[in-house]
Amino acid sequence: VTGFDLWGAVVATGVVCTFYCTLGGLKAVVWTDVFQVGIMIAGFSSVIIRAVVVQEGIGRIVNDSYYGGRLNFWDFNPNPLQRHTFWTIVIGGTFTWTSIYGINQSQVQRYIACKSRFHAKMSLYINLLGLWAILACAALCGLALYSIYKDCDPWMAKQVSALDQLMPYLVLDILHDFPGMPGLFVASAYSGTLSTVSSSINALAAVTVEDLIKPHFRSLSEKKLSWISMGMSLFYGGVCIGMAALASLLGALLQAALSIFGMVGGPLLGLFTLGILCSFANGIGAFVGLVTGFVISLWVGIGSQIYPPLPERTKPLYLSTAGCNISSENLMTTENPLTTVFNTPTAERPALADNWYSLSYLYFSTLGTLITVVVGIIISLLTGGLKQNTDRKFLLTKEDFLSNFSRSKSETKVEVLDSKRFTVAAEGTDNPAFSHIEMDVASDKNKVNGLHI
Repeated sequence: VTGFDLWGAVVATGVVCTFYCTLGGLKAVVWTDVFQVGIMIAGFSSVIIRAVVVQEGIGRIVNDSYYGGRLNFWDFNPNPLQRHTFWTIVIGGTFTWTSIYGINQSQVQRYIACKSRFHAKMSLYINLLGLWAILACAALCGLALYSIYKDCDPWMAKQVSALDQLMPYLVLDILHDFPGMPGLFVASAYSGTLSTVSSSINALAAVTVEDLIKPHFRSLSEKKLSWISMGMSLFYGGVCIGMAALASLLGALLQAALSIFGMVGGPLLGLFTLGILCSFANGIGAFVGLVTGFVISLWVGIGSQIYPPLPERTKPLYLSTAGCNISSENLMTTENPLTTVFNTPTAERPALADNWYSLSYLYFSTLGTLITVVVGIIISLLTGGLKQNTDRKFLLTKEDFLSNFSRSKSETKVEVLDSKRFTVAAEGTDNPAFSHIEMDVASDKNKVNGLHI
């Protein structure tokens, strides 16, 4: 849509992202993400503000969306084969987001980097506000997109070749008279890409070094491990660039991303849930449950890609070209892609295609979690379980929910570092891996014995 070469953009993004991940580590990833989320919201806001001006008010956008069937919140159909209903979004979305925020390494390593559980919780609440802002902006942009093109859909009119090109098409259409504004939106899209890829590269490198290399090569110094971590970042950056080729074959990227998160994250969430809730679960049960969950999740997920659900399951909405300035001949030969892209001849579809493979992609995570837990419990009981004495200090209590939101007196004490005593007040620190002290060679202010506090 923008005229950029696709693979040039992919490689450039991968190289830039790999560069700052390799040199800066987690600190670079976190600070670039902070900057990038500002760019993302700025890009969204520019589109929303201009669309409201073009449509002469947000009320018209909402009305068009309502009467066009784009604001259907109250579909309470309990059928799990229906693609989007109230229940698939609430239940399936809960499992998907819990796996993303609860057991995803790219998220968990950020919690571990916080100096206390209080700070980790506060970071999550701040993240929640940012997530709400991003999702609200994305939804408003989608409603504005429909309102502007309700009578002449660019996809139906063959102005774009993929659904993911609709938003850039809108930006170039309504912001072309404002220098720099289309570029701001492109920067916003790049920011979303970079923040996602950088977190993944950093998490993969950290896991590889800590769990696969460090335990087996204990003689390696911290400096050598640091160089190995940089090498892993380079390696995984190259892998991410290569995986972009596969992503181009998966259709709509949002659905593809959530499907992959569900297929992989669901069984992992089930594994953690099994360990947290079932003290009798043993290693055999956990392993068999995890493998079973993976196999079944991948089975239904890959099957749904090979045999996409029929239109009666996905319920594609009507798209109009009545207001387009195209010839009647083109209108007659133009088919609705929403009704053809999922239209596989029934004779070629196996019996599972219209039932098992038609499961809503939002339920992939739920399916994987439940299968892993149930199989893990059964196998653990059949293999004798695990007999252990549980220390009550490791059990969840009401203090875990309440005490971390009020700072105790002990947390407000401040001690000054001197040459005789190299200890610093806790100030809420209960993470043994966190250090208040870092080298600072740029400033002599507040420095004691070469250390900056």
